Amino acid sequence: MVTKVKITTIGNSAGVILPKELMQRLRLEKGDQLHLIETADGFELTPYDPEFAEQAIVADRVMREDRDVLRKLAE
Repeated sequence: MVTKVKITTIGNSAGVILPKELMQRLRLEKGDQLHLIETADGFELTPYDPEFAEQAIVADRVMREDRDVLRKLAE
């Protein structure tokens, strides 16, 4: 899917207006945060937070490796 958007003036800044259909597909609401990620092919605008995902992977690994210690701490 390719969606063209236009850069417009918003106060003293510039912004992109996302079509309602795109907002619905991405499950976004006004005020939600998006992440602009530079890729080899250009830029990706996504609600997905790559830093949070990496932290979740590390947390999962720690919980698996230190399962017994975490059980003791929970007592």
